[in-house]
Amino acid sequence: MAAVGDEDNGASDGGECHDLKSILAGDERDFLIHNNGDQVKIANLEGKTVGLYFSASWCPPCRGFTPKLIETYGELSSEGKDFEVVFVSGDRDEDSFNGYFSKMPWLAIPFSDSKARDRLDELFKVRGIPHLVILGARGEVLNEKGVPAVREYGSEGYPFTPEKINKLKEDEEAAKREQTLQTVLVSPSRDYLISNDGNKVSVSELEGKIVCLYFTINGMKPCDEFTLVLGKIYRKLKERGESFEVVMVSLDDEESSFKGGFATMPWLAIPFQDKSCGKLVRYFELRTVPTLVVLGADGKTLHSNIAEVVEEHGEEAWEGFPFSQDKMDMLAEKAKAKLEAQTLESLLVSGELDYVIGKDGVKVPVSELIGKNILLYFSAKWCGPCRAFLPKLVEEYNKIKEKDSAFELVFVSSDRDQNSFEDFFSGMPWLALPFGDERKKTLSRLFKIRGIPSLVAIGPTGKTVTTDARHLLMIHGADAYPFTEERIKELEDQIEEMAKGWPEKLKHELHEEHELVLTRCGEYGCDGCNGLGGKWSYRCTECNFDLHPRCALVENREKGGEEHSEEQGKTKEGYVCDGDVCRKA
Repeated sequence: MAAVGDEDNGASDGGECHDLKSILAGDERDFLIHNNGDQVKIANLEGKTVGLYFSASWCPPCRGFTPKLIETYGELSSEGKDFEVVFVSGDRDEDSFNGYFSKMPWLAIPFSDSKARDRLDELFKVRGIPHLVILGARGEVLNEKGVPAVREYGSEGYPFTPEKINKLKEDEEAAKREQTLQTVLVSPSRDYLISNDGNKVSVSELEGKIVCLYFTINGMKPCDEFTLVLGKIYRKLKERGESFEVVMVSLDDEESSFKGGFATMPWLAIPFQDKSCGKLVRYFELRTVPTLVVLGADGKTLHSNIAEVVEEHGEEAWEGFPFSQDKMDMLAEKAKAKLEAQTLESLLVSGELDYVIGKDGVKVPVSELIGKNILLYFSAKWCGPCRAFLPKLVEEYNKIKEKDSAFELVFVSSDRDQNSFEDFFSGMPWLALPFGDERKKTLSRLFKIRGIPSLVAIGPTGKTVTTDARHLLMIHGADAYPFTEERIKELEDQIEEMAKGWPEKLKHELHEEHELVLTRCGEYGCDGCNGLGGKWSYRCTECNFDLHPRCALVENREKGGEEHSEEQGKTKEGYVCDGDVCRKA
């Protein structure tokens, strides 16, 4: 079948009316089936709106979408709408089909009729799943992109025509222009919020207050850590008698997670799996959790997300209340002043924690690092990209140490346990913060570490040189040291001067099909050494092939390269590994 997750990328002839019997029937079959084996004549679908649901049990995006479609189907059925769904399976075997179909309340093409299923794939040009084609009462295609229509609007989007979806979007935009606390938090079936003791609190009681909408997933570590900080801010503002409230908008899948998380929170919440939660996700164009939306006393949106401000300032973020622009500017100035006053001691000393460790846990006082160029290396053994980057970092570290013995690197671990930390650290020739050290959280917040591996360069005065040292190291290697703007500009000027003597075109053994053309470009991956490159590439645009100038021009280059084995590890909770970086989910 189609590719996983490329949902609704197909196209079909919107002007054509399809005869349902012709497209759904088999050679000797004029029926569809329920998951209990009962047969339903295809003729029974005449006059109904029909969704052809292309899906498979092996596809994670499909498994994620199916519950939403089941919910929508149930609501439309209870409202008496003439709507039916036909499952067109892409499962690999009949047992998988039966297990997946057993959860579905609608009809299906029998798994045994692979000819009919393949014909529908071809007819509607299905290139990715989940894919949902909506057919009208006459068999006309109402919407070939039914997945996002159902996912975003549910039964409210019925009959899922582009006109209906556009009307809903226009209504939402109009609602934003006339936004009030009531339009945001009240639904047709609910005009209240709940406290963690089960009491209902009328939304009207929040009128005139600064209200923060807290989008979270309980049990996810970044959200749980944020909840602790937000709780301190909330209590501080309440102690001061400020007119302020927080409303949790839970995105939990399990009620137990919702209840467990909410029990620790002193604020209010929208009830578990209330439909308005999904609407608010769309309304505020949610991109990540935690997200903290600020509504002003008039119910209008003051800030779409101040979670980063809270993460940067910690519990001191309460000083930004009521989060007006002048208060936010004050916080920014405070952060700037703190940055200007930054020293290595302010970064790495916290109470009695005034040391880092070497091998065998030997304590090295932070005072011995003062005046040196330092790299802070945020990494973890469970992170595949970190394991892959480590050999490169060790190589470049040793080169830099040859030039400047005073240079040092400190490993800041995100490992799960002491054993993993020790095992990973054993392959590093530098220093580290002890496992589980509280300074790690402070450093991650200060430097806004969103993905690992990351390298932060600290200069001899203790000031931050760059938070993007990994990128510079990958492009320039040890030559990037000490990672200052002046040094990088010097390297780039050298490259520009060298480029004047490079041939405009060349042939290379790694790409004998076409000539490679010297091209000014942005960042790219070299197909020779697999490293990053920038500014100039020997490129074949036809084949999307790039070589570093040094790889293209050096004769008798060694073929291949040492392969570093990578142990397989489960990605840490709260992170997603994509390419060569593991980022916070």
